[in-house]
Amino acid sequence: MASHGFYSKSQASCIGVALLFCTSLVIPSFAEPERLEHPAKGDGSLSCLVVGDWGRRGFYNQSHVAFQMGKIGEKLDIDFVVSTGDNFYDNGLTGLNDQAFEESFTKIYTATSLQKQWYSVLGNHDYRGDVEAQVHPALRMVDSRWLCLRSFILNAEIAGFFFVDTTPFVNDYFTDMDHTYDWRGVTPRKAYLDSLLKDLETALSGSTERWKIVVGHHAIKSAGYHGDTKELNDLLLPMLKAYNVDMYVNGHDHCLEHISSLDRHGGETLINTMRRMI
Repeated sequence: MASHGFYSKSQASCIGVALLFCTSLVIPSFAEPERLEHPAKGDGSLSCLVVGDWGRRGFYNQSHVAFQMGKIGEKLDIDFVVSTGDNFYDNGLTGLNDQAFEESFTKIYTATSLQKQWYSVLGNHDYRGDVEAQVHPALRMVDSRWLCLRSFILNAEIAGFFFVDTTPFVNDYFTDMDHTYDWRGVTPRKAYLDSLLKDLETALSGSTERWKIVVGHHAIKSAGYHGDTKELNDLLLPMLKAYNVDMYVNGHDHCLEHISSLDRHGGETLINTMRRMI
């Protein structure tokens, strides 16, 4: 799976007391993000829906939004659905057999037009549960529409979608004493973020699609309750500007916003931040 962490030991050989020294030579390494492809329509066009912060077992208007999504999805003849994270409230999934998966996803998004591939990233609430379960391919056996990874790249011909795992960027979650987070696969944190940003830069610099769209859970800029995310302003925003990203799509703040940057390069708007929220 993309972005799952693993460690590779150095090739240095050691015996006896030198074994203690070798443990310090463990070098963190993270897999490159998975690259996926989704064809556009025959005429080259592409249509999708974006939703975030939705997994409520149908409550909190989730079922009502799902019904409207079905109607709009049919009207637009959508190709797929993008989820910006916080897929299962309040604390993610407890495991592969958690009934919340079907009760919040399979049994809610039942419209014919929504029986398309869903491409999902994780939100902070998902990190409060079993992250390894939520990104596990076994869930695709339960519902083939489901695909959730930490970070990955989707080539949709006319547009390139770059999905970014934003929760590990946020400092507050690592000092939050009120909740438990599943940090497996993202530690050591600095190495994980360095690898993520390097992979994103490589993907953006090599992108040839007409549109570059980055997807994450947390807002870069927001007029909502949570406001701006400082860590993303510092680490992610400069890269989006440098590689002329057309749009950043996120969730987290439970509102609908469309923010356009006044900073232009070559006549193009650098960033449009959009939320598709319940």
